[in-house]
Amino acid sequence: MHVSQPRTAHLRARALLPAVSAALAVTGALLGSPSARAADAPAAAEVSPHAAQTIDDIGVSGAWWVNDLQHFDPAVQARVARLLFSADGLDLSAYRYNIGGGGTAVTTPARAAEDFLGTDGSYDWNRDEGGRTFLKYAAQYGVKDLIGFVNSAPARWTTNGRSCGGRLKAENEADFATYLADVTDHFARQGVKFDYISPFNEPDNSFADCGQEGMPVPVDQRDDIVRALGAEQRARHQHTGIIADESSRTTQFTAEVPQWIAQPGTAPYVSKLAHHTYDDPDDGRLGNVYETSKSVGRTSWATEICCFGKGGTGWNQEYDPTIDNALLMSRIVYKDFATSHDSAFQWWVALADGYGSDPATKNDEGWNDGLIYYDPDYAANGDQKLYFTKRYYALGQYSKFVRPGAVAHNVTGAPAGVEVSAYDRDGRWVVVVNNHNTTGTALNLHFAGATPLRAARAVRTSADENWAEVAKPSVSGGAVTTTLAPRSITTYVLDQKGHGSAALTGALAGRQSGKCLIADASGAAIASCTGAAGQSWSYDARGTLKGADGYLTAGSSGLTTSATATGDGNQRWLLNSDGQIVNEASGRCLDVSGQATADGSKVILYSCNGGSNQVWSRQ
Repeated sequence: MHVSQPRTAHLRARALLPAVSAALAVTGALLGSPSARAADAPAAAEVSPHAAQTIDDIGVSGAWWVNDLQHFDPAVQARVARLLFSADGLDLSAYRYNIGGGGTAVTTPARAAEDFLGTDGSYDWNRDEGGRTFLKYAAQYGVKDLIGFVNSAPARWTTNGRSCGGRLKAENEADFATYLADVTDHFARQGVKFDYISPFNEPDNSFADCGQEGMPVPVDQRDDIVRALGAEQRARHQHTGIIADESSRTTQFTAEVPQWIAQPGTAPYVSKLAHHTYDDPDDGRLGNVYETSKSVGRTSWATEICCFGKGGTGWNQEYDPTIDNALLMSRIVYKDFATSHDSAFQWWVALADGYGSDPATKNDEGWNDGLIYYDPDYAANGDQKLYFTKRYYALGQYSKFVRPGAVAHNVTGAPAGVEVSAYDRDGRWVVVVNNHNTTGTALNLHFAGATPLRAARAVRTSADENWAEVAKPSVSGGAVTTTLAPRSITTYVLDQKGHGSAALTGALAGRQSGKCLIADASGAAIASCTGAAGQSWSYDARGTLKGADGYLTAGSSGLTTSATATGDGNQRWLLNSDGQIVNEASGRCLDVSGQATADGSKVILYSCNGGSNQVWSRQ
């Protein structure tokens, strides 16, 4: 950016399931709390034994600021590269390089990125000095995913002859594809291999004000561009994935991706689906991202966000370098990984100059787009000082520890005001915890699967700490206990013991109805919670929910139970931290049809919408 009808069903209660693990309730698991707990022992949050998505990368964009930084002292440039790409800095695993469109008619000089295309059709590879400098740094530091992304095609191919507000002319789609493939080949010869190309960015925006480069791309042209680029890459034997469509709002992503990707010959060229979250999506809309991705068989990435504040995650003008905005950022990362189950998080610009009236304090004149800031008047006053925000450190609480290949596990039952995410990789757990509370908060975290053996590290960012090494939590018998500092983000690294397959067991009650989930071969419904055996469910490392009548299964005729565990997605479920129970095959939520509350009301699969009839917890 830049700037259902209810239907009753009688379901039988059966004999009590054997306990798979000692008295673990599915809900620590979800959102509810057991009705009776010792006053001094907080309810345990549960790390799901079932793995969700695998994390591909965490990164930032190199748009625009590189056009200023090319004028900085090489020593400052090298420092910025270390701050972004080295293990001592953010240790980013993705970097988005802006393939410029030439900047024709763009009114903000720094946002007028040079292209490589000469007037005679030749190439001048000496252009875009700043962009090339930091792209090479990213490659030298071994950043895993190098992504070339386009705001606008070169102006000669747009309908208005500008790098802003004009569409790519249909007759030039092949020329544009050739250009992107040529750029890819050139950088590969320089030792910089693009792993992915994104051929258009926020295609739903008009960019008509020309404050920056940008190219609207109608839905019915997106597949044409993807196919043209994919075919050109295939002809050259390039192995660069295509990501699309970078919609600025999740609502447009979910409405429009199924339209263009379904066009014949398009889907095979699409490696990843990309979306932005400038609509400040709630859990329902984030759930729709997951459903859309599942419906077309692709993994989703959250590839851009910035510019929120004033106490919320919605678009707002503000500059806030404090822990307040850092915690909002960390909440967005958490939600993208835990609710839309994205496999990547990529922040917008790494650096910016819009700090407003004072780089050290919150003000309404600046913008929360950068992680690090520099003086907008550097050219006149020679000031090349770097100003850090807490957002820089907040992103590092993830990027330095949640490495590519880490497997996310949902965490349910966290205390109020606390968000917990857990990742399993190479025999270790990484747990990132946001404490939004203004007081210290006790955390009791239980691992139902592979258990932690010992705490290796605890690193915290708070109002007065930046990646500070702090006291490690206590670890005993698969339980981790600690007290979280007020208004803080803490990352725990835990050595892991074994690969256990313990399960969570207990009843599941709907928040709206207060009644428990029951199911058999005839369907699924709710019934008054009685503690009967037929209301007990076991959730294991395979992601199955097993009741007295078998495994909860999503089929063409609705929800039923099956005596056999097939391993298919229609029997795998994600227990989201917000109480959603999501089917992995469809991406849809368990839903009490028609928001009914009577005994026997039917439970179905329905698009996640954040409604209380889709929230499940322990009674």
